[in-house]
Amino acid sequence: MAGRPRVVASAEQLRALQELARSERRDEADRARAIVLSVNGWTSGQIARAFGVTPDSVRRWRSWFAAAGVAGLRAGGHPGREPMKSEAAAGVIENLLSAPVADRPNWTLPRLQAEITRRSEVTISKSQLSKVLKKTAFAGDDRGTACAADRMPTRSIAAGSD
Repeated sequence: MAGRPRVVASAEQLRALQELARSERRDEADRARAIVLSVNGWTSGQIARAFGVTPDSVRRWRSWFAAAGVAGLRAGGHPGREPMKSEAAAGVIENLLSAPVADRPNWTLPRLQAEITRRSEVTISKSQLSKVLKKTAFAGDDRGTACAADRMPTRSIAAGSD
């Protein structure tokens, strides 16, 4: 049949595909489900409509499966350089902010930048430092000030008043 490439998977590969289809990562799970559907005779167009992707994406997934098996469908690592500066900054920040609030100075972004450079010999931009601060363990605790919504008084409307 033209336009319907035959995808063949062994019983072991089908078990691995079904396991991958339960992955927490949706991209991996969708790719595995698409291959299972391909084995069952679905076309690229049918699978693409079911998953909201293009038929070319389904064909690419099939080629990954043909080339590397189930491992070819798994998500790869993050491309790019290692986050050297962010890791160095996070280490310094955790050390600086672990002191009790009463005993430590107020740290502004420029002061933190200078201290990180002094301690780790790594320069980091304000925007990157801000991202690091959001990801550190201190981002979610109650050491900061309350947000504006917490400080605003609530207004109740009495029944029957205009």
